[in-house]
Amino acid sequence: MSLCVWYLFVCVCFVCPHMFQQTEDDEDLSVLESLSSSSLELEFVDDPNFKNKVNYSSSAVQIPTDIYKGSPVILNELNWTQALERVFIENRREDSSLRWQVFGSATGVTRYYPATPWRPPNKIDLYDVRRRPWYIQGASSPKDMVIIVDVSGSVSGLTLKLMKTSVAEMLETLSDDDYVNVAKFNEKAEAVVPCFRTLVQANVRNKKIFKKAVMHMQAKGTTDYKSGFTFAFEQLLNTSAPRANCNKMIMMFTDGGEDRAQEIFEKYNWPNKTVRVFTFSVGQHNYDVTPLQWIACANKGRHSLILILKIVSIKTAEYLDVLGRPMVLAGPRAKQVQWTNVYQDALGLGLVITGTMPVFNLTADSASSQNQLILGVMGVDVAINEIKKKTPTYRLGANGYTFATDPNGYVLLHPNLRPKIINFREPVTLDFLDAELEDSNKETIRRQMIDGKPGQIKIKTLIKSVDEASHQYILGLVLPTYSENHIKANLSDQILQVQCKYSGDYPSLLPNSFESEGHVFIAPREYCNDLELSNNNTEFLLNFIALMEKVTPDSKQCDNLLLHNLILDTGIIRQLVEKVWKNKDLNTYGFLAVFAATDGGITRVFPNKAAETWEEDPEPFNASYYRRSLDNKGYIFTAPYRSGDQCLSLLNPENDTIGVLVSTALDITIGGKTIKPAVVGVKLDLEAWTDKFKILASNHTDNRQGSNMCGPNRVCEMDCEANSEDLLCYLVDDGGFLIMSNQKEHWNEVGKFFGVVDPNLMYALYNNSFYKRKQSFDYQSVCEQMQNSEAGAAPRGVFVPTIADFVNLAWWTSAAPSLCSADVADEVDAEGAEPKERSCVMIQTQYYFSNLSSSYNILQDCGNCSRLFHAKRINNTNLLFVVAEKLPCTSCEIEMLSQDEEEFMEENPCEELAMARYRKGPSTCFDNNNTVRLSDIISVTSLPPPLAILSTKQLEENQVIYSRFTGTCM
Repeated sequence: MSLCVWYLFVCVCFVCPHMFQQTEDDEDLSVLESLSSSSLELEFVDDPNFKNKVNYSSSAVQIPTDIYKGSPVILNELNWTQALERVFIENRREDSSLRWQVFGSATGVTRYYPATPWRPPNKIDLYDVRRRPWYIQGASSPKDMVIIVDVSGSVSGLTLKLMKTSVAEMLETLSDDDYVNVAKFNEKAEAVVPCFRTLVQANVRNKKIFKKAVMHMQAKGTTDYKSGFTFAFEQLLNTSAPRANCNKMIMMFTDGGEDRAQEIFEKYNWPNKTVRVFTFSVGQHNYDVTPLQWIACANKGRHSLILILKIVSIKTAEYLDVLGRPMVLAGPRAKQVQWTNVYQDALGLGLVITGTMPVFNLTADSASSQNQLILGVMGVDVAINEIKKKTPTYRLGANGYTFATDPNGYVLLHPNLRPKIINFREPVTLDFLDAELEDSNKETIRRQMIDGKPGQIKIKTLIKSVDEASHQYILGLVLPTYSENHIKANLSDQILQVQCKYSGDYPSLLPNSFESEGHVFIAPREYCNDLELSNNNTEFLLNFIALMEKVTPDSKQCDNLLLHNLILDTGIIRQLVEKVWKNKDLNTYGFLAVFAATDGGITRVFPNKAAETWEEDPEPFNASYYRRSLDNKGYIFTAPYRSGDQCLSLLNPENDTIGVLVSTALDITIGGKTIKPAVVGVKLDLEAWTDKFKILASNHTDNRQGSNMCGPNRVCEMDCEANSEDLLCYLVDDGGFLIMSNQKEHWNEVGKFFGVVDPNLMYALYNNSFYKRKQSFDYQSVCEQMQNSEAGAAPRGVFVPTIADFVNLAWWTSAAPSLCSADVADEVDAEGAEPKERSCVMIQTQYYFSNLSSSYNILQDCGNCSRLFHAKRINNTNLLFVVAEKLPCTSCEIEMLSQDEEEFMEENPCEELAMARYRKGPSTCFDNNNTVRLSDIISVTSLPPPLAILSTKQLEENQVIYSRFTGTCM
């Protein structure tokens, strides 16, 4: 497999702001009203690129609900950021592929372009740009943070609740580039998560563990600041553990106290003051806050008051202003584009990454003093789907794929990156090693990609795949060398010329014309720019034919390779119908249908009526039978999915026809190179083939030398036809799923995991090494909320949407939990209740063939319940033939094998710490600068106007008085 790392660059432009003269009367509010009224007059049009209604002539503004929209600071922000609109429009004029252009202000104002009506991600609008992953990563350098929480006896009731909420909100200001630990203290200090003995990466998993531990804190004892600060400094000064190695800080939450812990600072932090200390006085009380202010002032930090729940999110994010000052003073060195993790766009664009750049106030507030204010962060979104379109998907074959990772090893592009539930405040993080089944070679690939080393490597590995239509999981050894070459059609090909002559006959592809030649499904690919895609294949055919009547196959607006191969394959498969299929009586062979699918995107099913029950994906690259056939030799049997869940209607063998797919790949060798351009197959009538199966599995032999007898007493003949009342005869596939049985009552169980059909026999097959098994984890699954958060029981039900087919070879079929619940949504009701679903990790055990290939007669020994069975692999298929006596009793105790997914309840959160995965943090750090003014950090500051921001446009400047309350120090 060849790995290629692409580097993406985006030009981000910044603008000098308009200025607004602050007044002291109600005229300020009229400005806000005029801005609001003008937005009501905008007309919006649907734009599929944004998946939204937009207006390209204007930008729009969002202000958090907990900020007063009429304050002078907000009005000033609205006024000067209006000048960005011209730059946004000019940027789009120069590059029409740009998506959302956003400026997030340090005051909380968001200006985005193009304008679209604001729809909050949840029913309650909790959106604050300063909490978005892209803003946090762009507003400061990486952080090493220790949070210490006062849990002495004076902290109780609302104050303790405020502290817990404040710590949880503080954790939300951290990203995967940061490291953190949380400790509680009274007379002594200890980590809230005992096994987190050093700083740990502030990823989503660790932050959840911290939050859970913080919520269980209880108040008791007396306060000793020295114990808390000693713990924090020793954590930060421990250089043997992984860390960000940039901004170091201590966040202390307390209800107040008289101690200043000066000797601790003298010992650990003075005179260099490399660690900032931020203090938070929490709750309404009568304590003197002067000591806390002194601690912050003396250690280049900041003091804040948190009196009510409403201001927690604002106060816990204000420290980012302080951390931004060294970036401002660094000047051009800090003007670097940073790329974020993958996260969910709040405006509906789906999964995106964002290129960000901080915006500084570079004005001088005196003749010799430079302003040190970070105004906000500029961002440009790049949709993950847009990146996918740039990859050569259809040139890689059905089992080839592209992926990309970030410096943390998280994938931003991967077929298995499909989160089912998304917290809009958190990035979507899936490690490359978690996206695939574990393999040591993949660790090497991950490390080399993080280090930016180009190269290629061929590996044999187990791959898990899920069939979206039939809920099958597939496991195999993947070595798709056949995908290294493919057929490339061109207009000089004779058959293509013939096809092009009939370009005016495209209506023949419509379903109503397939009566004699079978139904054609066309893969819904973007053959041409103007082709409208549709999940309804009939509708897509109509769109395709309409466009083909307007353009030629070599049109510049079309992907010539895709379109030419489609035309070529259409002609080849049509000849297959004329020369072979039409001349066969399918009923004679017990076939319900014959079919062929090509890598060019054509699937033809014959006869036409068989298309009515055809449930496979019209895109061959997404169809399980197609992928499995490519990576396996011989014939692949695929049974329809069956579940015992009551919400699924079971087939009635008296009225319904059950079909089993049998498929194989066509191998073609051209110039010594082997390719697999198509898969052909049949759909077996289960009833007809069960009769054939019993005859083929009878005890008759060519030499008639004797018959095998069953049972220890040899009282019956091992004949699946003659002794169906005494013998169980099965065909089981390589995933352990039932394909065929001589028992009519098993028809409704075809497609079920064999451990459900016959638990004792499946256990015997596994115990005698016919099958191996492997566990896999789904880190992006969804579970119902537990009714009692304190209980350790698993949820009553699990909602697990399926993932599209991935890559496979030898395979497992999975009976994933069926969907009987409503759509997944990260919803919050009007009262602010918790979401109905939560993200969780699911574990599943899959079974696959071992290397055994001989025939075996085995006695399943269980006392009076013993029975004899015979098992043998069928050559050139993925089937195991099993003959067994019926179990004489039910008292045999065995391990019940299950293939269903279940929630993985992590018992020890520290297991992964011993195996920390390789990562690389940002290469630059802006942490301390001796020219940072202490007064800017700790006092009420009246700031002069921002006169010049690094920009590509210069606009008129008006005078402004720009003020921000930053805290007090006495």
